[in-house]
Amino acid sequence: MTQLSDGADTLTVRIDDRVLTAVPDYVLGVLAVSAVEVAPAPPTVSALLTAAEDALHAAGLDKAGVAGLPGIAAWREAYRTVGVNPNRFPCAAESIARRVAKGDRLPRINALVDLCNAVSLDAALPVASCAVDGITDLVVRPADGTETFLPLGVPEAPERPEPGEVVYADADGRAHSRRWNWRQGHLVRTEAGRHRLLLTVESAHPGGRAEVAAALARLAAALDDLSDGTRQEAVLDGAATSAVLHIAGPVGSDSGSRS
Repeated sequence: MTQLSDGADTLTVRIDDRVLTAVPDYVLGVLAVSAVEVAPAPPTVSALLTAAEDALHAAGLDKAGVAGLPGIAAWREAYRTVGVNPNRFPCAAESIARRVAKGDRLPRINALVDLCNAVSLDAALPVASCAVDGITDLVVRPADGTETFLPLGVPEAPERPEPGEVVYADADGRAHSRRWNWRQGHLVRTEAGRHRLLLTVESAHPGGRAEVAAALARLAAALDDLSDGTRQEAVLDGAATSAVLHIAGPVGSDSGSRS
């Protein structure tokens, strides 16, 4: 199955009230980009990722040390609150940090994925890139169990999220994540080519909004060299639970301006 079709001019992103009732400190930062040519990482992005890995190597953290980082510790508690075992299903930030803390390097995928991994390692927060060509709405909400999730790399093996499991879902009954931000779906994967993208940064601890904003600023600065499309960002939380992001313009267009 290919990625989603072109055609949407706006993207509405929303947090369901039930999620905020369970995790009141949840903050979702979003950065929408109308057109990005996804290509191998340039030296600037590669250097950011290598520096983030080197810093984690130098910290000498073991598995427990990674789990104790404030941003990750809060996500572990948030997972428990919504019925997910964080030892079995670590959040995205913990998963990559564990791998690097063991002395490994992350696989180099492309400029956008590598950039998100670099910022995630530095911030100890989940950071993701999603191709949203053709998607008009995304809501972070508990699943009802009828949604379809296509696993990354194996879309021929669809899954049903468990009822109550927090997912990123659209109005067509598709789930684009499992267990909140543990795993991303196949349809929104960031692969080579020109795409509309939604970059996300998430926190679950008191005061996390400032860290989300700082991570968004780092992403935006790097995008100056990676994108010729318009950009729009928003930070959602209990005070502002939704945003309408403008991503007009054909994916294949070479025109655009930065905002």
